[in-house]
Amino acid sequence: MLHKNKSSPDPALTLPDGVNWNMIIINTVKVALAACASILLADALTLSNAISAGIVAILTIQPTKRETVKTAIARCIAFALALLIAFVSFSLFGYGYTGFLVYLVVFIFSCQRFGWISAMAMDSVIISHFIGFGCMNPPELLNEISIFAIGIAAGIFANLHLTRDMKKMNYIEDALDEQIRLILSRMSEKLISNDYSDYNGDCFNHLDDLIHEAELIARQNFANQLRKEDYFDMNYVAMRKAQESVLIEMYKNVRLLQGNPETIYAISNFLKKISEEYEKNNTVKNLLKTFAEIDQSMKSTPLPKTRQEFEDRAHLYTILRKIEEFLLIKADFMNTQEE
Repeated sequence: MLHKNKSSPDPALTLPDGVNWNMIIINTVKVALAACASILLADALTLSNAISAGIVAILTIQPTKRETVKTAIARCIAFALALLIAFVSFSLFGYGYTGFLVYLVVFIFSCQRFGWISAMAMDSVIISHFIGFGCMNPPELLNEISIFAIGIAAGIFANLHLTRDMKKMNYIEDALDEQIRLILSRMSEKLISNDYSDYNGDCFNHLDDLIHEAELIARQNFANQLRKEDYFDMNYVAMRKAQESVLIEMYKNVRLLQGNPETIYAISNFLKKISEEYEKNNTVKNLLKTFAEIDQSMKSTPLPKTRQEFEDRAHLYTILRKIEEFLLIKADFMNTQEE
């Protein structure tokens, strides 16, 4: 039986309590600097309500570059609509509580309709400044648009440094590959040992953790790209995830074996060979050739003589087919990358 034990796969990636203090400190300093820079620039331009530029910057910064730009674009559209709604509302109901209330009802409804929930508070704070001005003339409009633009620009600029974290991705991919090597090597040994007392599937728990960690990093790396979309990391993790499912099926069939038919040694040796040659850039072409030879030789093997041998041969055949599937998943991935 496979047990799930969600422990952290790498103490260098996250601390034991799950808190990455380095990231927290970096983000804190980054957000604070972006806010301060926005306020100082707005103040240098003698804009009213300069502090609001800092608030806009804080609310613009998102965890990744792609999310930040996407959020900024959505908020620009929402802000343009907010100005239009406010102008109509204040013109009809005056620059007081009634005009602002009508604006809020219409704007909040619009934000919910178009999915701009995060823009409701930020834009409304800026719109409230017009109540203090008592008008929406060109100077006042320019002031608030400038406040908004400075904050948005600072938020985007603060995340321009974000790029693909190849060091972390390479580390987790190497750890993932090493775990699969260990699983294949151990499976090779268990095929001929017939002792499954310590073969309970725990080896897949760590593999599952590593794949989960790799998925998170791959998504983050993808979201920190703007001009060029590189799907390699995400495709690589998907490929290893598919191979994990195949390995689990192989494991289940290994545990069903009760004897050692003659063909078991060839499969065990082949699994050992795969584990020794298993690495990121292996096209598995040679391994597939070896598989074809083993598969062909199996066809000329004498028929089983006992029921137990028949059942064991059936399980071995399933394992052999799963090995082929395991290799073809990698071959398809490598072909896709070449294209």
